[in-house]
Order: sequence, then structure tokens, then C-alpha cells
Amino acid sequence: MFKTIISTSLLTLGLASTALAQDALEIGANIGNVPWEFQDEAGNFTGFEVDLANTVAEKLGRDVEIVNIPFNGLFSAVQSGRIDMAMSSITITDERLQSVSFAQPYYDSDQSLTVATGGPASLDEMGDKIVGVDTGSTGDMWATEHAEDYGFADIRRYEGLAPAMLDLQAGRIDGYISDIPALQYYVKDKPGLDVVQRIATGEKYSFMFAKDAELASDVNALLTDLKEDGTLADLHEKWFGAAPEAETSTVTVLDMPAAK
Repeated sequence: MFKTIISTSLLTLGLASTALAQDALEIGANIGNVPWEFQDEAGNFTGFEVDLANTVAEKLGRDVEIVNIPFNGLFSAVQSGRIDMAMSSITITDERLQSVSFAQPYYDSDQSLTVATGGPASLDEMGDKIVGVDTGSTGDMWATEHAEDYGFADIRRYEGLAPAMLDLQAGRIDGYISDIPALQYYVKDKPGLDVVQRIATGEKYSFMFAKDAELASDVNALLTDLKEDGTLADLHEKWFGAAPEAETSTVTVLDMPAAK
């Protein structure tokens, strides 16, 4: 009788564990994308979007499982259902909205040019120079579109910030084009690197989902709550050291993006 009770209990616990695992919110992220999602000294995932995702999941009553995926692989991962949603300072674009869905934006951004100290002072000095970008990013799209305008000698593509910064410091590339908040955060304690130019692109970031996924609407509603109760503003101040500017998407409730 005792053994039967133990077996039944273990079976019950096993079924409960399986249900819990199935209920985890699986989120794809390009880890190493500071300050959005990266590993701290203890190896734990942290960052602005990690905090935000954990808050959203808590309100959904679900655990979080973060899956490290290169940026360019996030799109196929949500489309195939491998993950429930993706984050990595992903810009909402009309082209992307044809095949995936986004919740309302929560951060406004631009691109930027980062160089080794003493290097080119602006894009105008990048003629015949090698520029680095993240594969499939809006920085990649911008650099590709404007390569002839600025006369780039080559565009080299990377899977994340860290390898690009190693090549920049080693002189294998002359500049790196990527999201300005990530680079401003990264170089603040790196005396050999400088963000020398903001590139105005008017980008807005949000969580990405499979096309027309019900979860996208649920998260969109939660983002409205987090803007209205000040949670998103608090996260902005925690990670960027200042309150978000008025009328930015961090504090302004916006419609859920729709394909045109």
C-alpha cells in the first residue's frame, strides 16, 4: 500500500511537472545584446527586455524559458512555433509585419556609428572603409541601402555585438553600425571605443510573435497596463539612468502594429 501511494504521488508530480514545462513561455533572444539581454557575472540572463519579459510572464501566470538564438534566426523560430515570442531590440517594420506580428512598441531608437578612438569621425569619413553590422538587423538593412552613398569598401556581418567589437578594436573593421542605446551602454566603460554619430531611422522596438498569434494581443494589452502604471518607465530609469522622454513609446499607449 505504501509503495502504491509513493508511485501514484510520483506519477502525479511527474504530470504536474510536464504541465508546468508546457506552460512555460518560451522566448527567443540573441543573448549578448546589451543592455537588452545578456549574461551577468554569475551567468544569469539579465537586461531591460529580460526584466520586461519576466514581468509580462508573471502577469500571464507563466514561467519563462529564454532560448539563445542568433538574431537572424529569431524570425523563423517564431514563425515555426519553436518559440512563443522573440525579443532582441527588434524593430517593427512594414516588411516584417507581412510575416510576423508585434505588440505595441515600448522603445524608440535610432542607429549609430561606433569606431575605435581616433578612427573615422562620421559616416562621411567611412569611404573605402569596412563597416560591421549584425546579420539581418535594421543596421544591416541601412548599411546595405546606403553602401554606395558613403562608399563603404565592404560590409561584414556578425552574430551579435561581442565579436563585432573584438574586430573593431583589432582594426579588422573601421566602424560598426547598430542600435544607439546598446552601443551607448556598451562603450560607457570602454575608453577605446566611441559612438561618433547618431543615424536617424525612427525605429521602435517590441516583442515579436507568429503572424496573428493570440499571445500578441494578450501581451499588447499587458504593455498598455505597464505603461499606465509606470512599470515601463521604472525599467527605463533602471537601465538607462534617466526617465523616458515624454511622448516616447515607453510611456505612450499605442495601437498594436498592423500590416499595410
